[in-house]
Amino acid sequence: MGIFGRKSDTTAPTGTPAAVSPDLAALTGDYTIDPAHSTLGFVARHAMVTNVKGKFNDFSGTLHLDGSDPAKSTASLDVTMDSIDTGSADRDGHLKSSDFFKTGEFPAMTFRSTQAEALGGDDYRITGELTILGVTRPLTIDLEFNGAAKDPFGNERVGFEGKAEILRSEWGLTWNAALETGGVLVSDKIKLNFDISAIKNA
Repeated sequence: MGIFGRKSDTTAPTGTPAAVSPDLAALTGDYTIDPAHSTLGFVARHAMVTNVKGKFNDFSGTLHLDGSDPAKSTASLDVTMDSIDTGSADRDGHLKSSDFFKTGEFPAMTFRSTQAEALGGDDYRITGELTILGVTRPLTIDLEFNGAAKDPFGNERVGFEGKAEILRSEWGLTWNAALETGGVLVSDKIKLNFDISAIKNA
């Protein structure tokens, strides 16, 4: 995953690599995502009038950050689909069923990065392969670095926020219901959001 630098007033011209701050070398290394202090969320439009928010409570992931060459940074994420949580047991049960995620047959959703870019300042972009229902398609995530710090327990942490949008139908998630007033019950476009804290491995 793209290495995360300090904010800067300079942005690389279009077509040229973003400059890497010399103090980023200290962040180079392997990290484990801390699920207790991270959130993997999503937002779907419901009945054409409101947004329903959800998250996954069980996931794991690793990062390799390269302070000298952000393009060599990588990320891996595994999500347990049965851990989906929208605040409604009935709705969660429907999402786990054969209409949607078929969690008995496809228990995990995965992401594996293939490219990382430093865009300038604290902005980064990571591209990879997202697999849902056994279907693998590209996904691009825009990231903002939130900082690096040592916590009271001596752990070296990095944090970032990310966002992306997908069309769920491209992964075979096509269930829907028509509304009498027109439109459909569940939007095809899904917004993904990430709030991640990762601990540097000893």
